[in-house]
Formats: sequence, structure tokens, C-alpha cells
Amino acid sequence: MPRATRIAILTGGGDCPGLNAVIRAVVRSAQNVHGWEVYGVRDGVEGFLAPRGEGLELLTRDDVAGTLTRGGTILGASNRCDIFAIPRKKGPPKDESYRITRTFKSMGISALIAVGGDGTMRMAHRLHGMGVPVVGVPKTIDNDVRGTDRTFGFDSAVGVVAEAIDRLYTTAESHHRVMLVEVMGRDAGWIALHGGLAGGAEVILLPEIPYDPERIATKVRARIEQGRRYSIVVVSEGARRPKGGKVYRAGGGGDHLVDKLGGVSYRVAEELRTCIDLEVRNIVLGHTQRGGSPTPIDRTLGSLMGNHAVRLVANGAFGEMVALRGSLMNSTKLEKVVTGIRKVPKKGPLVRAAREIGVSFAAADGSDDEFTAARHAHGAP
Repeated sequence: MPRATRIAILTGGGDCPGLNAVIRAVVRSAQNVHGWEVYGVRDGVEGFLAPRGEGLELLTRDDVAGTLTRGGTILGASNRCDIFAIPRKKGPPKDESYRITRTFKSMGISALIAVGGDGTMRMAHRLHGMGVPVVGVPKTIDNDVRGTDRTFGFDSAVGVVAEAIDRLYTTAESHHRVMLVEVMGRDAGWIALHGGLAGGAEVILLPEIPYDPERIATKVRARIEQGRRYSIVVVSEGARRPKGGKVYRAGGGGDHLVDKLGGVSYRVAEELRTCIDLEVRNIVLGHTQRGGSPTPIDRTLGSLMGNHAVRLVANGAFGEMVALRGSLMNSTKLEKVVTGIRKVPKKGPLVRAAREIGVSFAAADGSDDEFTAARHAHGAP
């Protein structure tokens, strides 16, 4: 592989606080240390579909100046384009991935840094199999990319959830309501768990732990007996009953490009209204969790990951993804990343700590009851 002198970077999937920190770090590290040119790919892989390299733009220090605190991505993003299956008016979808290798050759690009979530990492893995020199950078507010302890954007999203809960507590207490706060988390409940703990929620519903509405009601009734006629319930958008499916506001679970989760809190609210006397309201935080300025933690993490991605390119470590392990930047092979997502361990330390603090997961499998029995066995009330 010839030494890289010109590299490209794209931001795939949904937007996320901290993306601009990554872009900025890549541009500045590549130029300061190696003297490389960096080209930004517009709107994720869609930029490669433009003719004659028109979807790529040379990024200078001036282009990334002042972007560290900005949310979103200055390059644009797309989560509705699969470069391996571009829809056509007639006939089956067409594989257009050859356009990437053609653009690389015509523009003299030596490597690609792909920033995104699990979908982008799967694409990067396939491109690596085609011979494209690619390095991945994990991005998602869901914090569910396998192979790394943390993804940037997650801390910012948790901050939004915690602040929303802070604001809802006063109105819930004033009006004696049960407030359901629906947060993002399709298959992994990291945002719900961390946001719920940070905000002091009484009940947290996770995709990993199917819930029973009667168990939510039991927690609410116990609080009423203690004189607390209000409760906060955090609901991950992927939460479900033991034999129930997820709730979609678009699609139905068969196509990741069109399926949109959302609205499970409405279902939970209806279920609760048959079990308790208090008024039940719900709020869906939606894309507020993606927007706004990244927290200092996400700015720092994005910067470190962008810098390490350049290091991997310089060392020819293609087919790898930047990974945070403890407090150190490392990398992991994309072939390991794409084997699945990183879920909340049902018996992990965070879930255990939450239960010991007094949080209910309304677990239909009785695991909350198991904790209660163990507590009584030690003489706790």
C-alpha cells in the first residue's frame, strides 16, 4: 500500500454531537503531523454517487475552525442510502460501491475514514473486503457499537434526558402525575439507563428487560403509600412486553432504511391508566437527544478518536475501528464489530446498582423480585 498523502472522511448514519470534533481532529492531525490533504465526503456515502468527484470537498483548517462546539456535521449525513443496494425505477437495487474505488483512483485518495454507527461499520467492513483502505470511527448516541467502551454523542444525549427529567419532576409533583419520558434506544437501553439514573427516575424500561405494566403500577402505588403522589418512568423506544413487538411509527421492522421506532410510551401510558388512579402523561424526547452543542466529554472523545483514526491510517492499520478501552485509545477489527451490537447486561453492575438504589425495571421475568428477596434475606426492610 503506498504511503497516504490524500485521505477522505465521511459521516454516515444519523447526526450526532461530536461529529465535527472528529472531522476537525482528522483535518488538523493529518495536516500538522503528516502534511496530508483531507477530503470531506458530502452526505455520507451519497457523496460518492456524484459524478467526477463533485461530492467530495477539500477541507482546510479554516473549514474546521470554530466547529468544535457545533452539533451535527458540517459534511452532512444520510442514513437512507445503502451504497450496495441503490434503488432503481425498474429492476432490483444496484450495487454502486465501485464508485468509491473509482473516485479513489481518479482523485488519488489513499484511505477512507468512515465515521458512523453499526450500519456504517458494516459498510466499512464490506468495503475493506473489496480492498478499500478504510478505518472506522464509532459514532452513536445509543452507545451500542461493539468493540468500544464508549461512543461520542452518548454523553450529550444522556445530558438532554437528565435535564428533561429535572424539568418534569416539578410539574409531576405539582399535578400528582406519572410522567413517561420516551428516549432513544432501538435495541440497547444505555441512554434510558444512564439518563434515568442521572435524573432519579423511579422506573426504567429497557429493550433488554421485557416489562410488565402491573409491576410499574406496583412501584407507583408504593410511592403513593409513602406520600409521593408522582413518579417518573423512563421508557426506551425499544421497550416491549415479553411476547409483544416493538412500536413503530413508520415501517414494521423489515427494512432498516424506512423503519422508524417511536410511540411505545403511548402504549405504556394506556396500560398504566387501567392500573392506577393518578393521571398519566407522556413525552417523547425524539431528536432533541441528537441536537445541540456536544458536551465537553464528547468534544474531547471525538477529538481523541479523530486523532487516533489518523494514526491508524499512518500505520496502515486498515480494516480496524477506533476503540476506547478504559481510558486509552485502541482499535478493534471491523470483523468483530459487525457481529452484533453492545447491549446492557441484564445482570451487570449498572442494573444491579440501579436496583439497590431503588429503581424498578418492571421486569416481567421476576428479576426485580429476586433482588427484593435477597434484600429481605439480609434483614433490609
